[in-house]
Amino acid sequence: MFEFLFKRSASKTAAPDPAVAEQAAASAQSASRRAEQVARAHAVAGDEAAAADFIMSSEFADARLIAAEHVHALPLLEKVHHAMRNTDRRVAKLMQGRIDLIRHQAAETQRAQASIATAQRLLNDEKLSPNQVAELDRQWQVIKATPELATAFAAARAALAARLEAQVALQRAVIDAVAAARALAASGQSAGELAQALARLDAEHAQHAQSPERASVPKHLETDFTQAREQAQSALQALQQHQAVFDARQAALAEWQAQDAATLDADTLKRAWQALPRLPESPLSDSLQQQFAAVLASAPAPVQAAAPEAAAAHAEPVPVPRKPRQEHAPVSKEATEQFFKTLDAMEAALQDGLLHVASEHDKTLRDTKHGRLTPAQADRLAHVRAEFKRLADWARWGGNVSREELVKAGEELPAQQLPMAELAKKVGSLRERWKSLDTLSCPAPKSLWERFDAACSVAYAPAAQHFKQLAEERHGNAAKAQELIAETAALAAEESTDWKHVASASQRLRQAWTRLGTIDRKEKKRLDAEFGAALDALSKPLDTQRQIETARREQLIVEVGLLKPSERNTVDMLKALQDKWQELAKALPLERRAEQALWQRFRAACDDIFAKRKETAHAADHERREHLHAREALCAALETAVVPEGDDKSRTAFINHLLRDTRAAWSATGPVPRASEAKIEQRYQAAVAGVQAQADAIAERTGAAQANALRDKLRLVQSLEVSLADGAGTDAQAWSERWSALPPLDTQYERSLQQRFAAAQAALGEGSAAYVRQLQANQERLLDEVLRLEIVAGVDSGAEFARDRLKMQVEVLQSSLKSGQKPLTQASQLMQLCAIAAATDARTASRIETLLRRIGGNVK
Repeated sequence: MFEFLFKRSASKTAAPDPAVAEQAAASAQSASRRAEQVARAHAVAGDEAAAADFIMSSEFADARLIAAEHVHALPLLEKVHHAMRNTDRRVAKLMQGRIDLIRHQAAETQRAQASIATAQRLLNDEKLSPNQVAELDRQWQVIKATPELATAFAAARAALAARLEAQVALQRAVIDAVAAARALAASGQSAGELAQALARLDAEHAQHAQSPERASVPKHLETDFTQAREQAQSALQALQQHQAVFDARQAALAEWQAQDAATLDADTLKRAWQALPRLPESPLSDSLQQQFAAVLASAPAPVQAAAPEAAAAHAEPVPVPRKPRQEHAPVSKEATEQFFKTLDAMEAALQDGLLHVASEHDKTLRDTKHGRLTPAQADRLAHVRAEFKRLADWARWGGNVSREELVKAGEELPAQQLPMAELAKKVGSLRERWKSLDTLSCPAPKSLWERFDAACSVAYAPAAQHFKQLAEERHGNAAKAQELIAETAALAAEESTDWKHVASASQRLRQAWTRLGTIDRKEKKRLDAEFGAALDALSKPLDTQRQIETARREQLIVEVGLLKPSERNTVDMLKALQDKWQELAKALPLERRAEQALWQRFRAACDDIFAKRKETAHAADHERREHLHAREALCAALETAVVPEGDDKSRTAFINHLLRDTRAAWSATGPVPRASEAKIEQRYQAAVAGVQAQADAIAERTGAAQANALRDKLRLVQSLEVSLADGAGTDAQAWSERWSALPPLDTQYERSLQQRFAAAQAALGEGSAAYVRQLQANQERLLDEVLRLEIVAGVDSGAEFARDRLKMQVEVLQSSLKSGQKPLTQASQLMQLCAIAAATDARTASRIETLLRRIGGNVK
């Protein structure tokens, strides 16, 4: 019976555990697939489409990352990024980086092409401005272009630089041409030289006009050249006219000099000489005049007429001087000298055009007594007075013409719709000019004065009305100012503690004062002083309170500076301080400038706190990301961990060491980003479960082997004890060999069964009868222990043991309720059961094996 059970148990021991074998096969299959996909990831190099397809179909992150290195096309990058965005962070990040790089390069290329297109447009533009080129250079400086685009831009920029240089050269040439044209008018060249110079300038100007960069020449240079050209042309025409006059007079002199002097007639020569065009005052005209005087002197003429006629040739006829008065009394020498000094001053005034000064000198000369004048002196006096009369007539005529113009200007003023201030200024200017004309020329006719005065009065009437209205407004503004002063004084006398109301009233009164219109100067100073005194009386308590409020705001700034950014309640405290600031600002606003300065300091202190918190948050985020990367690496290490080959003990030790080190490293890392916390924890637990599954499989396999070995050795001991009871099997050597052939057990089980086996082996021979009696005596104890252990392990004992089981359950319960005793474990009780040497029948052996399967392992 026991041999049959032993054979059946041995056959079951040889069969492996299906779950362990299945898990081991799955791990091997997973490792095989991983290796295969890694090989495929390396094989798709050069085929981006295949790499993209492989990434989206692969189940291993390492293989996907290897294949992602071979994807570079933008459509495929976007496709892979969209697919891996929520699946594989490393691949998605790599794809996003390459997409950003491609888009940045495309944007830079587009900007470079736009700059090149702008350069080409500027090259084709007729008007090229240096500012446009400078702006183009500034845009190009921030562009990172490819070498091809940089070469194209450099070529276009060189062409632009050439155009700018051409423009500068053309403008410089035009400026030089303008300067040369202006210099021609005062160069003193002859008519021929001047004509040649003008022709040369015209030719150069024609070339300038044909230049491709002619549009870049400023318009004022063209106008300046035209004006300078006209001045030079006018100078040339004047030179040509002077040359013609000189040639005519020179020809006449040559003709007279060639004739016989006796045939010349002085009067005819004078009339012919005066009929010729006159030359301007110059050394040439003086030379010709001297030659004519020589010819005139050589002509036969009466002696008494020679001097007057010669004088007539030099000057126009003058009126016959008035016969000097006959003085009855002798005139002193000093009076005569004073007379001639006045005459000299009158001549100088006439030469300077000072007609009114010359008039005063003429009055002095008429009132001054002088001696008898010589004919030359009388002629001089007559000539001076004739010149004075001529200039006076011109001045009278010119003065009347000017007065007519002033009258016309005054009559046109109403139609011009000028501003009142400008209108008053215009009328005043017209009257001042009228007065100056009275001084410079003779007085105006009465009718003309009446016209002028009426025109000025009509023109000034709107201004007078306007100024009258302004005067009334000034009086009204003075009354308003007095009201504001009274209101300010009344508010100052109230002594209110509503500082916000006082501040707003003070600000309102100050603004109302500034918005007052103009006030007469006499009252303005007094009113300003009174308002300033009233406002000071109103503002003095307010200023004191504002100093207190300023100190409170300074204290708030100090409190913000004392906050620690790293503390958790800093934000709440900072918000409380901000609310306090708002309450203070609403209660009493400070002056705008002071309020703004304090607010800027307070906000800067708050911003500094937030900035430091943000930096701390960024550092914490960075640290969390580092922790996340570290934990991802730990997960990857667990996921890719390969248990080395060897016995189950060494493999179990390796797994336990790996899990222990990983758990310690996991605990050493800090917190991770909240969004990734659950995911990385799930991944870690899955990785640990995968490794632990391998350890459990090894442990289960080891436990099953130990349970089978325990069962086999227990069966061997039971067989030996049955042989002793039957009186057979006395070969101790055979039993020892069978024991040694079985695998060793754990130390305690091995010791207990070894002692039982040794005792049974020692009983072989003469002491077998005593040992058999001991076995039979221990049979009841064995049955009790089996029943007790079945109750503890929850194993059914059978219907025949129902009564005994119920009784035993009460004992077990009472034993568990006793204090001071540590209950034994099922394994300990099983070990004690196996150590009991007792006679075992088939039913008891079956019950013991059931307990072995439940407690000792999965024994099939």
